[in-house]
Amino acid sequence: MSGIAKFRTTVLDCPDPLELARFYSRLLGWPVHEGSDEEWAIVTDGGPPARLGFQRVDDYRPPVWPGADRPQQIHVDVTIDDMDKAEAQVLEIGATKHEHQPSEDDSFRVFLDPAGHTFCLCRDV
Repeated sequence: MSGIAKFRTTVLDCPDPLELARFYSRLLGWPVHEGSDEEWAIVTDGGPPARLGFQRVDDYRPPVWPGADRPQQIHVDVTIDDMDKAEAQVLEIGATKHEHQPSEDDSFRVFLDPAGHTFCLCRDV
């Protein structure tokens, strides 16, 4: 099926685009690609092209999840091999484990990136 457009980038609002680009670069192993005071991006290094961008918002307010006052609207899921090892690694690079963990079978765990966006470590199923 042919679409109208080709996917380019998912962009996350944040107060410090370079800080968040560096965090996700370490999480995903994608190099920090380009940037300015207002925006930065990371891009896959080989394989299918993918790009994740980060843009400065001066009055940025992080989402509050779970809840509806400032909903998450978007989050990133990443697949990992060893849940406990990956948890230790993301905490080391600046993530925070969310107090709300809805997975009853520990198939995923919820964390916050340095700007407060939720992301999940997910077991490969």
